[in-house]
Amino acid sequence: MNYIPDRITAEPGRSRDTFAGAELDVPTWPVEPGRYRLVAAAACPWANRAIIVRNLLGLQGVISMGLAGPTHDVRSWTFDLDPGGVDPVLGYERLQQAYFARYPDYPRGITVPAMVDVESKAVVTNDFPWITHDFFFEWREHHREDAPDLWPAECREEMEEVMRRIFTEVNNGVYRCGFAGSQKAYDDAYDRLWTAMDWLEERLTHRRYLMGESITEADVRLFTTLVRFDAVYHGHFKCNRNKITEMPALWGYARDLYQTPGFGETIDFEQIKAHYYVVHEDINPTGIIPKGPDTSVWTTPHGRDSL
Repeated sequence: MNYIPDRITAEPGRSRDTFAGAELDVPTWPVEPGRYRLVAAAACPWANRAIIVRNLLGLQGVISMGLAGPTHDVRSWTFDLDPGGVDPVLGYERLQQAYFARYPDYPRGITVPAMVDVESKAVVTNDFPWITHDFFFEWREHHREDAPDLWPAECREEMEEVMRRIFTEVNNGVYRCGFAGSQKAYDDAYDRLWTAMDWLEERLTHRRYLMGESITEADVRLFTTLVRFDAVYHGHFKCNRNKITEMPALWGYARDLYQTPGFGETIDFEQIKAHYYVVHEDINPTGIIPKGPDTSVWTTPHGRDSL
């Protein structure tokens, strides 16, 4: 959780989000259409957030995007999906090159999503929670006209609490199960995860979205875990009390979001499975990628419209 703290803001040294504090004590870069490239990967849930928010807000024309392939080695994500294995804008084979362009001895993991300055080809930030936050608050002049209000002021305090619990208990919770180093650690992680999942099932039984009638950032953050659950986390990470398809509210909610423009088209189940089952050699040393589950169920009617 130690990321490059820089932010891209409309005003130097300040954020437009007064709820989180306007004055910033981190380096800031100016909002400039065409200046930055979002480097992401369809396989990664943290990067998937940024891809979805960019879509929802209509920022495709002002922030370009490069996609890394689903598998990587210990060094870096690579652009093996592009012709010649080279990102066509940055000219890089590896995202690592953008990090080294700014920090020649960068000591931490090369992570997605990352915002890269196109002119210098150097990474600006990989601090994923703030990337999507700033897409909303700092790039407002460039949103599409009917862009959703992903951070509604009237429920902001409660939304922050909901997102905090989702992050610690669900987004990170599945990883806590998957990478547990002992039976006790796994048992504790499993219990924590399913306590949170039952809380979400109850919360979504009588409301369409996490905060009520409209999609917010909280929904984006939960969706990227739910959409990977049955395909990866249930088996690969041993989060196997039940599948999402066996939880009526969560399953309907997940399909509702999947079928909403901006969400489902960002999901590539084959890349998702390839990433987890190939890269995590310590968990899946054979590298065998499962054929299932059937993903056609994601387009079946969800019945959430009446909530």
